[in-house]
Amino acid sequence: MSLLVAVTWEAEPWVERFTRHLPGREIVVLGEDFDRSAIRYVATWGLKPGSLDNLPNLEAIFSLGAGVDHLMTYPNLPPVPIVRVAQDDLTHRMSEYIVMHSLIHLRDHARFVEDQRHKRWNPDRSPPMAADVRVGIMGFGVLGQDAGRKLKMMGFDVAAWSRTPKSVEGFTIYSGDSGLDTFLARTDILVVLMPLTPDTRGILNRSLFGKLARDGRLGGPILINASRGGLQVEADILSSLDDGTLKAATLDVFETEPLPEDSPLWTHPRVTVTPHNSAVSEPEATARYIAEQIRRHEAGEPFQNVVDRARGY
Repeated sequence: MSLLVAVTWEAEPWVERFTRHLPGREIVVLGEDFDRSAIRYVATWGLKPGSLDNLPNLEAIFSLGAGVDHLMTYPNLPPVPIVRVAQDDLTHRMSEYIVMHSLIHLRDHARFVEDQRHKRWNPDRSPPMAADVRVGIMGFGVLGQDAGRKLKMMGFDVAAWSRTPKSVEGFTIYSGDSGLDTFLARTDILVVLMPLTPDTRGILNRSLFGKLARDGRLGGPILINASRGGLQVEADILSSLDDGTLKAATLDVFETEPLPEDSPLWTHPRVTVTPHNSAVSEPEATARYIAEQIRRHEAGEPFQNVVDRARGY
């Protein structure tokens, strides 16, 4: 059995990790000479066209990040299971990010930062309680559900929306096109944890922002996007902030990454920019997860977190 590491960054650290976690297996790197018929598994991010050609015994492809949209557009993708990385380390990191920024917006922390900069002592602000604020989570898979539980522990009023019907104890979940408007109308903080697919590309636009709640305790709706930059129309975010359709936005992902220096998002007073690091996959945990999936498969057990190709996630 051989595992092919196919990445756009330095491969050697991944070879070292997989060698430790899969002792006795051959680990090879794209660009080297190797027996293509011996390859059973591929661990990858950012494949170049042709990288997976002529792998007749391939059994699975593992994405080295949480998303798989980079694979969905690959031409002639082999018809084998695609396995997403879904590990506790990444899930907890994402929930930390979502809870932190929800609390920052709840307590209007940006105004206190500005007060400190100008040496203003202004204690006469009384923010609402978390229970008075409605958080809506778009995308309610593993990441969304964990974030939702932790937001509820802080007291927030949490609901969710999913493209397909879903039932999770303790949550009201809206679904499909028929449930989207109702979900948006009860949302003060919109948390986006959706995959990028042809159906979701550009979904965060002016039309959607205009359907968010206008009667909330925060003085206007707030956007937190920590999933994929392709979901958002950044010109619409900026114009919606400028005319009050949105009060503020926290963005960890962007249409173009790294975010260009001339992007007005950098300096907009109501935008928080973070460099796509809300939940960076910890390499050691990722390698360990993939090794465990291979062992499960070879013991006759099914892979976990297999991508539905029809849905794209």
